[in-house]
Amino acid sequence: MSELYPLKLEPFLKEKIWGGAALVNRYHKKADPNLKYGESWELSAVSDNLSVVCNGFLAGNNIEELIEVYMGDITGDTVFEKFGNEFPLLIKLIEAREDLSIQVHPGNNLAKERHQAYGKTEMWYILESERNSKIFTGFKDPVTREYYIESVKNGNIADLMNVENPVPGDTFFTPAGRIHAIGAGIVLVEIQQTSDITYRIFDWNRKNPNGKSRELHAELALDAIDFAATGKNKIKKELILNKTENLVSCEFFNTNIISFNERIEKDYNLIDSFVVYICIDGEFLIRWDGNSEPVTKGETVLLPAMIKEVMLEPVPESKLLEIFIKTNLSRQSLNN
Repeated sequence: MSELYPLKLEPFLKEKIWGGAALVNRYHKKADPNLKYGESWELSAVSDNLSVVCNGFLAGNNIEELIEVYMGDITGDTVFEKFGNEFPLLIKLIEAREDLSIQVHPGNNLAKERHQAYGKTEMWYILESERNSKIFTGFKDPVTREYYIESVKNGNIADLMNVENPVPGDTFFTPAGRIHAIGAGIVLVEIQQTSDITYRIFDWNRKNPNGKSRELHAELALDAIDFAATGKNKIKKELILNKTENLVSCEFFNTNIISFNERIEKDYNLIDSFVVYICIDGEFLIRWDGNSEPVTKGETVLLPAMIKEVMLEPVPESKLLEIFIKTNLSRQSLNN
């Protein structure tokens, strides 16, 4: 069997009523510049959007086919035992030219019961934010179910929400059950469980070009909402050059950020998981076993679990997100 290598994947561009042109113009996605794109699905195992490799001898194979053949060599043995052929994360770039709907995602138990699917815990890393842009995340104060229902009926749900003004570099963690919305003028990276289940609660009375409103799921959302999920939610980290800084660590994913202008050696021998790199600024080379793969701003790369040692070389400087799943093995190593 041929040795695996860092895998680049063909993005899926999604037209959205609230989208814009940044993903094409500034993050180098190949698509019609005259259309409004809200999302670029960088790495997906959602059944009708299976990511396809676009570099090397595995080009043309989708993520499910790769895992079926290479199993734990791609995802890590512990991850493969849990998820099988399904890649457990969905990674997107999102541009909101207008406010996205106020929404919520179910947790694993409710999603399995209703949809035979995984729930959706997610995080956002802010790449761009216009002045006065907003992130709606959780409630300002705990609310009762009854008061919430009344506010939805009256169209006042936004008044109950905690609102924060993001700047580039901010992180927001949104566990399943936390009500939220991305405000206008923001570009971000979204890292989430592999799930496409969204309960739309309020869509700002928006109409599509045909004069129709989008479907709402207020009833379904009721049992998914954590009414105690309140308060400020912004995660702000001061970056130290050439050092790995953790942004979010949860059972579903671990996300670090690295800003570097020198070569960085990475040793993943104690992490039984794939690693995903997202280049959010500049460019860099991944070097391994005498080979190299260039990565530029806006690109996402899947590093198979069997590749345990790499060198990251900035050209001449770069910033990236590093994502993996903390297995029992990696938890033990990180605690030592």
